[in-house]
Amino acid sequence: MLDIEFVRGQFPALSESSLDGWAFFENAGGSYTCQPVIDRLMRFYHQRKVQPYAPYPASEAGGAEMDEARTRLAGLLGVARDDLSFGPSTTQNTYVLAQAFSEFLVPGDAIVVTNQDHEANSGPWRKLADHGIEVREWKIDPVTGRLDPEALAPLLTDEKVRLVCFPHCSNVVGEINTVAEITAAAHAAGAFTCVDGVSFAPHGFPDVGALGCDIYLFSAYKTFGPHQGIMVIRHELAGRLPNQAHGFNGDVLYKRFTPAGPDHAQVAACAGMVDYVEALAAHQGIAPSEVSGMMHAHEVTLMQPLLDFLGGRNSIRLLGPRDAAMRAPTVAVDLGRAAEPVARALAGHKVMAGGGNFYAHRPLRAMGIDPEQGVLRLSFVHYTSEAEVAQLIEALDQVL
Repeated sequence: MLDIEFVRGQFPALSESSLDGWAFFENAGGSYTCQPVIDRLMRFYHQRKVQPYAPYPASEAGGAEMDEARTRLAGLLGVARDDLSFGPSTTQNTYVLAQAFSEFLVPGDAIVVTNQDHEANSGPWRKLADHGIEVREWKIDPVTGRLDPEALAPLLTDEKVRLVCFPHCSNVVGEINTVAEITAAAHAAGAFTCVDGVSFAPHGFPDVGALGCDIYLFSAYKTFGPHQGIMVIRHELAGRLPNQAHGFNGDVLYKRFTPAGPDHAQVAACAGMVDYVEALAAHQGIAPSEVSGMMHAHEVTLMQPLLDFLGGRNSIRLLGPRDAAMRAPTVAVDLGRAAEPVARALAGHKVMAGGGNFYAHRPLRAMGIDPEQGVLRLSFVHYTSEAEVAQLIEALDQVL
């Protein structure tokens, strides 16, 4: 069992007097930051805010902390150190990668994208059509929002497909896609895979090495850290893609797809995410690799009553699976009316939630939902308590 009191003690926002009594259910837009990240960020700004890697102590310490973040995060994700890069955001990282592929692919090549994606992992790839690349769409089921792996097979019947882009889970559907299975099918067809992990990673850092995908992207500000995009690119692929950085950085894989210099302090602070995972593992008496499973198990326990409550109301439409074990706790509801006023009403009950389209125009349209009307989205992570979920359900019962 997850020691929820220990967990909540690692997040200063949860003991902030100005937030007392408020239940935070907009974690899909960004999570609270854990104390080790804040400590590292403050230390860097106080002691090491100089140009890193210069031959004097403050600079050497700053560079060492940046290297530590890359090394320890790579270890947590099960990938080689040089396969991991930092960038200002996942959206920016994806645009840079799409630019690299625009130079790597040739007219007549094809890529596969989905209409389940957040726009950040769809729009940049779709722009490759301007370079003569064929863009094939892997469509979701319009009723369930599900991406059926069997529906991918007809898109991979020839040797033209070079890349398959899809989410680990959607930011409105929530169902966890079978990354390893999809990647294996793409590789068998001779294609690379790019996985948007932004909506999955907050619910347990993935073993990217075991998943086998060629690119994996997520955002540290949603995994209890600073506002950085984290990008894993397998060196077998990274070495083949054209350099997008300064010419003299082209031989350094973790700099190859970062055109501008990274935020040194935030990169260094990312090591605090690993500090937190290791501290939680030590407290629970488990290995760090088991923390993700414990996080998800706690979320599933809290999520099922919410799904049962929402699924039992005929006046609304719950998107995604009703079985909590099949999804992340990013729960979107089609109200049949504008969602933002309902989110505003929930604030009257000290519940923080969001209403809108959340850059998920394509999946909403595919499921027959007007993006301007949007959905009510209720999202949480492992630091959410049972009492907060009860507070949410009681508020929903009154507002809906």
